[in-house]
Amino acid sequence: MTITLSKKVNEAKSYIIENGVQDIEIGLILGSGLGELGEEVENPIAISYSKIPHFPVSTVEGHAGQLVYGTLGGKKVLAMQGRFHFYEGYSLEEVTFPVRVMKALGIHSLIVTNAAGGINTDFTPGELMMITDQINYTGTNPLIGLNDDSMGPRFTDMSHAYDPAYQKIVRSVAKNMAIDLKEGVYIGFSGPTYETPAEIKMVRLFGADAVGMSTVPEVIVAKHAGMRVIGISCITNLAAGMQANLNHKEVVETTQRVKHTFKALVKNILSEI
Repeated sequence: MTITLSKKVNEAKSYIIENGVQDIEIGLILGSGLGELGEEVENPIAISYSKIPHFPVSTVEGHAGQLVYGTLGGKKVLAMQGRFHFYEGYSLEEVTFPVRVMKALGIHSLIVTNAAGGINTDFTPGELMMITDQINYTGTNPLIGLNDDSMGPRFTDMSHAYDPAYQKIVRSVAKNMAIDLKEGVYIGFSGPTYETPAEIKMVRLFGADAVGMSTVPEVIVAKHAGMRVIGISCITNLAAGMQANLNHKEVVETTQRVKHTFKALVKNILSEI
């Protein structure tokens, strides 16, 4: 007998609550090399993904693979140190499963972060970009299949995938911190190959400013569930054709270089929303 998605979500939710997690306000998804923010959580409770019913396990370098609950920026948060990707062989239902669980736990807002390649020629590695919109170029969608009306509508409006009111707060926080925060459109490919120079030329014409292999499915499901979303990319490298070659080591090294700015920005955003 197949277990329904809602039953899986409820079983994961129950396990997390049994481990002392309660009254959460905001969820965090910490991308490649950005998981250190989870170490800043006060009075933390850490739960390994491998122990949570129906949770996948992260297999990518730079992803710790645990939930961290506690206080950050004066808010009760549940942070994912490491996410799941379509290219790891997981279905999009599995990739986005933690977002469903966050919603079931009462989380109303999600801050999603990632390491991304810069497509916009004005971007420099090490800069941070607030995501203002996204392009789904994965070739699929996490909402394909039967719709559970208790989780969200059959047809989800993506007009404001990233919350406009939150974007104003993020701009204000960055300005007060004297951070040259870039803004732009994030495009999600399936991976695991990096894009070709020809693909980057194409998506620059589409209006994309940064590219990666995550985030898009999670934000679609967050919007389906009625959550408010903030997105921040760390521009870790220039996209294909804009530098000699691409590798994951450079991604992790760049996030290490800018981690202090990134962590301070997210904490200050949390205190303001």
